[in-house]
Order: sequence, then C-alpha cells, then structure tokens
Amino acid sequence: MNAAKCRAIFETLREVNPAPTTELEYSSPFELLIAVLLSAQATDVGVNKATRRLFPVAHTPRQMLELGEAGLSEYIKTIGLYKTKARHVIETCRILVERHGGKVPAEREALEALPGVGRKTANVVLNTAFGQPTIAVDTHIFRVSHRTGLAPGKNVDIVEQKLL
Repeated sequence: MNAAKCRAIFETLREVNPAPTTELEYSSPFELLIAVLLSAQATDVGVNKATRRLFPVAHTPRQMLELGEAGLSEYIKTIGLYKTKARHVIETCRILVERHGGKVPAEREALEALPGVGRKTANVVLNTAFGQPTIAVDTHIFRVSHRTGLAPGKNVDIVEQKLL
C-alpha cells in the first residue's frame, strides 16, 4: 500500500469518526482501568452491565479493596474469567494505594507493572484517560493492518509502531 492510499484511509476514518473512544462506561481513570481489565475476552456490553452495579459501590482503589475478591466477584461473576480478574483487580488496587497514592499512573511502565495490565490495556488507558498519542492494537487491528498492507508487521508491536 502506498502513502497516498494510507493517507486516504486515515482521512476517511477521521471523517467518519473524528473522536474515537471506547464504548466502556467510566467516569475516572481508575474506573476506565478497571473496566479495561475486566474487558479481556469479554464484551463491552457485558462489562458495562457489571460496572453499572459495581462503580456506585466501589469507584476508588480503597473502596475496591474493602470489597475484597469475594465481594468483587459478586459484581463481576457474569464476566468470563471473573475469579482471575477479581484477583488482578484487587492486587492492582493494593499497588495503586501503596505505590501511587491511590491514583492511576500515566506512565506505561507503571501501568504494565500492574497485574493483568499488558501493553494493549496500558495503551487504552494512556490514550483515553490521559490523551497520550498511542493506539491499542488487538488481534483484529493487527490482522486488518497487516493483511491490507496499511501497517504490515510480524507482531502487534511492529504494527502499533507503524500505525503511530
């Protein structure tokens, strides 16, 4: 794919969706982080359904810690892999409180050090919550970008760099 075709694709995307964002419902960087953690191998619709009940009760790391794994599990048991996710969320909240003053860090390295947070999750939080110019490359974006020649690469990191 040549540069003119790439530019045309990005211009069309900008016209159709000038302010792309997540469909996850959240009102703070912390809620976004938790929603993205819960969204692994789950639909945004299913996560939103659970977090609509969860966030009014626990919308800070301390409140989430007070729920504990068992309490949190009751809110998220409709989401796949909920036991592992509950463990990750509680451990993430502990780290946020102990190392970051209860705030979500705006640095990639600190985010990726949290349980259950990989590059894709970190990119969503960095871009959506903190406005950093990055892109979350999932399996679908990787395949489309690679196969169309928009941003060919052997792995998601290479495709991400080319898309940026």
